Amino acid sequence: MDTNRLSATLEKALNAQMTNEAHNAQIYLAYASWASEKGYDGIANFLFRHANEERTHMMKFLEYILKRGGKVTVTAIPGPGDNPKSVNDCFEKVYTSEVENTRRIYALVDASMAEKDWATYNFMQWFVNEQIEEETLAMDLLSKIKVAGGADAKDTALYALDADLGKKPDDAQLAQDATVENP
Repeated sequence: MDTNRLSATLEKALNAQMTNEAHNAQIYLAYASWASEKGYDGIANFLFRHANEERTHMMKFLEYILKRGGKVTVTAIPGPGDNPKSVNDCFEKVYTSEVENTRRIYALVDASMAEKDWATYNFMQWFVNEQIEEETLAMDLLSKIKVAGGADAKDTALYALDADLGKKPDDAQLAQDATVENP
């Protein structure tokens, strides 16, 4: 008896996103290693934590596919690409990666809606909210590096930024959580 509750199209797309989440983990892992080699231990710690978060996202997709009776297909993970040239370049690459991931998440939401697969649509809402947080966090990083001098940031500003990111929580303050008392 076939118990697969996913269409072939959605099963393939969910597997592709699972691989993409693994790829994103590799990107964060590579950038964290780069930051550590450069002596930016706070930035590295921040990026290593995000690599773990992306692996957790990958596992969420894997588990969902299995729980819907689908077949998980583990494929090769693309390489992370070139290392950043600077802290500014690192944060720009992180932002670009998160925006691309959001585009992919939205495509899965669209596909689940088109097929009226409300279970998958509901599952994807967690990722929609997560991407709001991820993009906000990436924009916050870009703002911080801009204040530090952007591509021309001096060592003292980068030192302060590195120390700050070593202590920064992984969650970003989101617009939907703002209140009059806490804008």
